[in-house]
Amino acid sequence: MTYESFAYWYDKLMNEAPYDAWQSFVQKKLKQYGRQGAKRILDVGCGTGELAVRLAKEGFLVTGVDLSENMLAIAQAKAEAQQVTIEFFQQNMTELEGFSSFDCVTIFCDSLNYLLEESEVRQTFSRIYELLKEDGLLLFDVHSTYKMDHIFQDAIFTSNDEEISYIWSCYPLSLPHSVEHELTFFVRGDDGKYERHDELHRQCTYEIDQYKQWLTEAGFTVLEITADFTDEAPSETSERVFFVAKK
Repeated sequence: MTYESFAYWYDKLMNEAPYDAWQSFVQKKLKQYGRQGAKRILDVGCGTGELAVRLAKEGFLVTGVDLSENMLAIAQAKAEAQQVTIEFFQQNMTELEGFSSFDCVTIFCDSLNYLLEESEVRQTFSRIYELLKEDGLLLFDVHSTYKMDHIFQDAIFTSNDEEISYIWSCYPLSLPHSVEHELTFFVRGDDGKYERHDELHRQCTYEIDQYKQWLTEAGFTVLEITADFTDEAPSETSERVFFVAKK
């Protein structure tokens, strides 16, 4: 999944995404777990750089990693427009090589759910562990199994806007707690005509205890698990699960 043409309209489609809440979560957890002086952050799955730019404007030294070249081009332009310096790298999160000694690593907006193999998730945790300083934090969120099994399965979401509209259809995959997203969006050109673009995305998630086991096996200490931008533990109907783990 590389977000081809989709990258250019991603910010428009994500204009209500809770980037401020993700930023607040990072800063709150760094303070809560004694990392107030932390500066170096690696934002994995950084996309078009929305969170990375916000953190850089707060004085953090941010590095962004994403698989999509198009996303990174937009992120770089955004950083330059906001007059912040961010290093961006095109890499798979299972590899993550060429840098080290981060105070914090983030993987938000369910980016981890694009890894469809258990081995890929475990390898990603292991690579991140090696990149963190001692006592460094890993902060990430994932879709809950409830969201995958009850909200996404066979669902259709639509949006109708003058500039861009979409039809988003979800279908179950053979893997447990997985879904295939078929996105068809229509973008209005300068001539008033609409151009159609199609994207296919696949996501998979796991039980909370499974993530805890893999984090522990990678060497992490799991500090807390919460849900939906609250301080509450996940419930049976929570949709987004947040993990805080320490090296």
